[in-house]
Amino acid sequence: MAITNSFCSSFIIPRSRVTDFGYLSQISVFTTTQIHYRNGFSHQFGFMLSTNKCILRASIDSVESNVSKSEQDVESVPVPIVLIDQDSDSEATLVQVSFGDRLGALIDTMKALKDLGLDVTKGTVTTVESVIQTKLFITRMGRKVEEPDMLETIRLTIINNLLKYHPESSERLAMGEAFGIKAPEKKLDVDIATHIHVTDDGPKRSMLYIETADRPGLLMEIIKIMGDVNVYVESAEIDTEGLVAKDKFHVSYRGAALNNSLSQVLTNCLRYYLRRPETDEDSY
Repeated sequence: MAITNSFCSSFIIPRSRVTDFGYLSQISVFTTTQIHYRNGFSHQFGFMLSTNKCILRASIDSVESNVSKSEQDVESVPVPIVLIDQDSDSEATLVQVSFGDRLGALIDTMKALKDLGLDVTKGTVTTVESVIQTKLFITRMGRKVEEPDMLETIRLTIINNLLKYHPESSERLAMGEAFGIKAPEKKLDVDIATHIHVTDDGPKRSMLYIETADRPGLLMEIIKIMGDVNVYVESAEIDTEGLVAKDKFHVSYRGAALNNSLSQVLTNCLRYYLRRPETDEDSY
């Protein structure tokens, strides 16, 4: 995720030490910046820079603590967040990635997305306090990505790149157990972590909110369960926050919002399949 020297030569932060564009872990005083990438994002890196405010931070080395170094290191690792938003833009799928102040330019992530046949039409990088947020506007054949399997592939591709280029994120991601170098020490109790709510979202659709322990293939599993009860997914927001998946779905049944009975059936099905422990088929 390193960036070319031409970026570094054009990007100067007073009184700060930066070894990589967007990598601000050593900075004590830095300015909040916003960089907008436009067409040709993965090849021609035109950008617009604006300074918003100055943020003061205290160095960890100057703070005395009784916490052991290993515990302090784990606690200091930020929570990785991967958000896939289908609602904010009518023509593209919006993907937002943040990992505290540790994200680079995500060049390798964009290349991996391109290898999937996707186009990054626009991107922005925004620093808010100590968190760097990268937003990518993604299309497939000129349209936003609609297929659930491709959305899950995008999510896993981004998480795999986080694990590869930021291996310290492995302990903060549920995928770290499957793909990372070190599994999370604290695992979620899926029964406690799972929350499902269905609310009205107008006369023609409902809002389904699901919060549960993350795992590979989770999105496809949720979509399949809804399909089994003939609930149609109109759009979704897929939010991966470390060990937790927080997903929102705009859903309908035969062009109308879900009634109370169907909402209860859907909630019960999802709760059963999401919280049920895996069972070996040979035990039947």
